[in-house]
Amino acid sequence: MQVECQRELASYWNFTALARIECSWAVLDVRIWNGIRRPTVHSLVPQTVSMRTEELRVTPEFRLMRAGRFLIAELLIRHRALTTSSGESESLEYIVNHQSCEGAGHREREAYITGLGLEGYHDAVCREIGLDPRITATMGTAANMNYAAICEQQDGDVRATAIVTAGVQGNAACAGDAAGWRETERGWEKIPPPAGTINTMLFVSHPLSRGALARAVITMTEAKSAALTRLAIRSRYSKDAATGTGTDQYAIAAPLAGGKPLTSTSPHVKLGEMIGIAVRDATSEALRWQNGLEPSYTRSLFHALGAHGLHESTFFEDIAPLLPPADLELLRKNAKSVFYEPHAAAAAYAIASILDRVRYGTLPPGTAREALRQQAALLAANLSARPERWPDLLARLTDADPERPAPLVLQAIALGWSSKWK
Repeated sequence: MQVECQRELASYWNFTALARIECSWAVLDVRIWNGIRRPTVHSLVPQTVSMRTEELRVTPEFRLMRAGRFLIAELLIRHRALTTSSGESESLEYIVNHQSCEGAGHREREAYITGLGLEGYHDAVCREIGLDPRITATMGTAANMNYAAICEQQDGDVRATAIVTAGVQGNAACAGDAAGWRETERGWEKIPPPAGTINTMLFVSHPLSRGALARAVITMTEAKSAALTRLAIRSRYSKDAATGTGTDQYAIAAPLAGGKPLTSTSPHVKLGEMIGIAVRDATSEALRWQNGLEPSYTRSLFHALGAHGLHESTFFEDIAPLLPPADLELLRKNAKSVFYEPHAAAAAYAIASILDRVRYGTLPPGTAREALRQQAALLAANLSARPERWPDLLARLTDADPERPAPLVLQAIALGWSSKWK
């Protein structure tokens, strides 16, 4: 086939060169790596509308592209990488994150993935985008790749870049929660659908020692958990605060050449600080887009107390017996002013904290009922916009059961709302 091509030689980094070949019918890239000609992602990803690539970030070390359901990081120089896909490797050329299924009810896709197994599905993903599975690490999630968040920190000539997709509404968990599945010699038993996942790519622009690369996993994980703490995310499997999800994955990469390897990624050193900020902020930003978890919205009564039985889906049914019909109808019409009232939210979070501290042994169990009544009365007083009525409201709140706190909270909301205009 005769085509007219224009060749443009791109930059050289150490032993790597890229030659871009623009044709009338395709875009081809050729990588010359250690004397071997290899096509790069532009030639391997089909050049169709559904798979058109969008370049998101280019550095001397990597190039990040989005192609439909796929987020593809092409390593432009040799890296040492540590990933949940392939462990430690010095031969990876691509790191791929992708939407493997929808967030709920995608049983056909779940059966397809589990039927192939981990290695088979890895190969299928690489085949779909035309990459060699031997030099590709993959991550899968139900999150939308359009919501990928990129955050970068720099100190001198060292950069830490985090690219995160995140969803926690269906799969948030706390380390130590009761597990729902196990791996045996026969394979997996009772595998849950991956309804929530936090996937992190982390690129450091300077070489790292093997120990520093491994330590970066701890710093990165702590940063991810810090983002969840800031957003007050609770486990879907217990009453504890979430530390991640049950299906989180990561890929960390740093160049093999380019200077003396750095030996620490601890939070006590500047690089550890940079990794922490980049991963924490990228995780928060990804959750804002994927799940709508903007920090100020997490002040809702349900976000504070959902783990303790207060649910928006049943709220009006639950509170109806506690309010006169006219007050209930007025509440329906002005629900958000109650659900997001900041002082009421502060009291709701105080109630949640008391319940946590009693469970963890910080507070004696005998103090729980009175402490809960006091905070519930404060919630009611704040909703009524008459804080001076706190003693009277406290006296009227009687149903304080630490095992079932939702009825107390409903009673406080009803008292506060009905007394606001009286």
